[in-house]
Amino acid sequence: MLSIYTQENDRILSSAINTEGEVLPACQLGAVWYDLYNPTRNEDNYVEQCLSLSIPTRAEMDEIEPSARLYNEEDAEFMTVTALSELDSEEPVKTPITFVLKGGSLVTVRYAEPLPFTTFAHRIQKPGGPACTSGEMAMLGILEAMINRMADILERVGGDVDRFSHKVFRSRVRNATQKTLNLNAVIEQIGRKGDMLSMVRESLVSFTRLLSYHQAIAKGTTKAGKDVRQKMKILQRDVGSLTDHAAFLTNKINFLLDATLGLINLEQNQIIKIFSVAAVVFLPPTLVASIYGMNFDYMPELKWVLGYPWAFALMVLSAILPYLYFKRRGWL
Repeated sequence: MLSIYTQENDRILSSAINTEGEVLPACQLGAVWYDLYNPTRNEDNYVEQCLSLSIPTRAEMDEIEPSARLYNEEDAEFMTVTALSELDSEEPVKTPITFVLKGGSLVTVRYAEPLPFTTFAHRIQKPGGPACTSGEMAMLGILEAMINRMADILERVGGDVDRFSHKVFRSRVRNATQKTLNLNAVIEQIGRKGDMLSMVRESLVSFTRLLSYHQAIAKGTTKAGKDVRQKMKILQRDVGSLTDHAAFLTNKINFLLDATLGLINLEQNQIIKIFSVAAVVFLPPTLVASIYGMNFDYMPELKWVLGYPWAFALMVLSAILPYLYFKRRGWL
């Protein structure tokens, strides 16, 4: 799908282009932003003819080398970032998005539909929406929307981490089996949030590279205005802050994971300790019973009237004494 956003009388209007018809030059359309979403070959050809450039393929966008993601070609800047989509679902996905700047126009190539794209497209078409007088401003606006989205995700993950911490360290469950099951569920949830943070950090790294690359290119030209430079500085500062916050949450996630595994081990050790103490407590009575169960001809207590109470008392006493000793030492 190809959406073209043009500027008319201080407003941004969206239009659909029939790629099967006559190709119109970009200057006649007044295009600020060409948005290619799951583009067909005809749509790629249309944009390539409008701006005289080559649209990267999906395979080229998936390359992770910096030289394949950030480069200049045919007087155009090609910049690819790792974006996140479906963040409100249980299975968020990573997807490459390419920004191409040439002249005053922006081309975005994507194969997913992150929420910031839809939000930004609606905002710029409303009266009094954000300024979008050039492709560069449109790109920075999209990046800002995507960064704000990741900030919301980090805020949500931070709240989830706090709830996990409460479950781990302030659990009121006394049943050992139920507590272990609860901790196992917490480990699964922590693992999912850890995966989410890994994807967010990877995406933020790609944003940092894109902004640094574009800033370096802009320094070598005079086209970057004061507003653009100021916007880039703000975005770089925001990305840096989010990267630090993501690192903090990652460390907290790792700590909670280690603590949860440690608590599960403690619960299991407690169960093993109970069995060990029970074995030690019942060992002396077993010894007494074994002694008086021997079949020797001569045993002084064999015909004694108090022989049975005596043996029984010895067994009870031999069980109580180890229990009291363990209790006194704090082992129980």
